[in-house]
Amino acid sequence: MEEVITYRTATAEDALAMCELGQLLNSVHHAARPDIYAAATDDFARDLPHWAGVFEKPGQIVFIASAGERPVAFITATLSASAGPLMQPQNVVRIGSVCVAEPFWGKGIGRALIQRVKDWAMEQNAQDLRLTVWPFNERAVRMYAEFGFETRALEMGVRLSEAPRSDHQ
Repeated sequence: MEEVITYRTATAEDALAMCELGQLLNSVHHAARPDIYAAATDDFARDLPHWAGVFEKPGQIVFIASAGERPVAFITATLSASAGPLMQPQNVVRIGSVCVAEPFWGKGIGRALIQRVKDWAMEQNAQDLRLTVWPFNERAVRMYAEFGFETRALEMGVRLSEAPRSDHQ
């Protein structure tokens, strides 16, 4: 029997669970870009300042998916307003992170979380929903494209020096 997945708005009390789930993000990103991203760690509380920070500012939201009482996925998003003489004024929601535990891949949880953010964005009178994804994360790129996201810009960079390696990875 397949576990029932439930969804809810996360609270600051969920930050440690997000740290634990987020190790998957750390490992995927570190494997492709160790010059930028820290490695996953068994001491996942290391990441608490990062994940707890998503609860500190207005206009931010986190949704959690759980199997029973166990969190198995999350998504973060932030509302902001773009304005200025060169831009059309609009409210924009930016998805920050999407993480689904591997045993739950392919069950539509990521899509359900994105739909929750899309619904929240519309409740906030946002005109645009955006995210950034690395090309090496092909699985995520495919999911976002299936959800209607389109490539709008390419971010480019060049390394100016070797990144210092930390023994604390």
